[in-house]
Amino acid sequence: MVGALALSLAACGSDPTTGAEPSEAAGGEAISGDFAGAGASSQESAMEAWVAGFQSANPDATINYDPAGSGAGREQFLAGGVQWAGSDSALDDEELAASAEVCGPDGAIDLPIYVSPIAVAFNLPGVDSLNLSSEVIANIFNGEIKKWNDDAIKADNPDAELPDTDITPVHRLDDSGTTENFTEYLSATAPEAWTDEPDGVWPLEGGDSAEGTSGVVGVVTDTEGAVTYADASKVGTLGTASIKVGEEFVPFSAEAAAATVDASDRIEGRAEHDFAIEVNRTLTDPSTYPLVLVSYAIACTNYADEAQGNFVKAFLAYQASEEGQQAAADAAGSSPISAATAEQVNAAIESITVG
Repeated sequence: MVGALALSLAACGSDPTTGAEPSEAAGGEAISGDFAGAGASSQESAMEAWVAGFQSANPDATINYDPAGSGAGREQFLAGGVQWAGSDSALDDEELAASAEVCGPDGAIDLPIYVSPIAVAFNLPGVDSLNLSSEVIANIFNGEIKKWNDDAIKADNPDAELPDTDITPVHRLDDSGTTENFTEYLSATAPEAWTDEPDGVWPLEGGDSAEGTSGVVGVVTDTEGAVTYADASKVGTLGTASIKVGEEFVPFSAEAAAATVDASDRIEGRAEHDFAIEVNRTLTDPSTYPLVLVSYAIACTNYADEAQGNFVKAFLAYQASEEGQQAAADAAGSSPISAATAEQVNAAIESITVG
């Protein structure tokens, strides 16, 4: 398991859209105390950047973020063990209902604060990039394609020197929002090859596995012929695939990820300030990259504990600010949320009540 990331945080209270350094709670008092969050390992690099942005403002505020995976984060939040969760998938209907137990009758909300492409990353010496359609990706991960020089891979990569090397697919062992996003993409774009329902828990046997984003990337880095799916910020020097969007193969980029989110709709039937997004996986515009994750901050709509509530509002406001989004982009290669999304997120944070 990836250990908890214990970091000192400053707090915020200034206008989250200005980029000014946040330092105080809404009541004008500096935030102090120990606070805890848990969840998506995809947010780890961004979290470090957000923490660095706070570090000098309020040295008496400390946060422990455990990047144990989206599922674990949601579980800890719903059990009342942490003040907020990071998750690469929004709360489902059952989890939203359960959130009333810890948050009160109005439950919790999902706030999109981290947008990043998911990379299909591989270890194949001499090969830095490949074109892979969603059908080929699905057949690699379901075990139908077993060699890197398979005719289906060669067809879209005629100039690549593909070796007769066994493919070792590597998936997440933990309940992962990245897995849910990845399997959702395969289910939507290659339904004949990928017949399992989207899920945060890997549905198939075989291949290799590891905990967390860093875990799967580590296995692939150490295993020639291995391939995985992971937040693009963590793949390092591994080879990566361009995916087929419409009639073109598109490499991952922050810009294409942002374009995908802007072309997607909110999930219907949610509370006014819940901004869960239904990512459009079947876009054909080559300026988009539909294999993208939208990672959320999950927070209560009301905090009975004043110190906890003031901290959550301050911390999330910094994450959603221009300064916070740029810090995450610089550290993780993520795509800053659009001005329209930031406006909605900031309104949702303001709506959180304390006491």
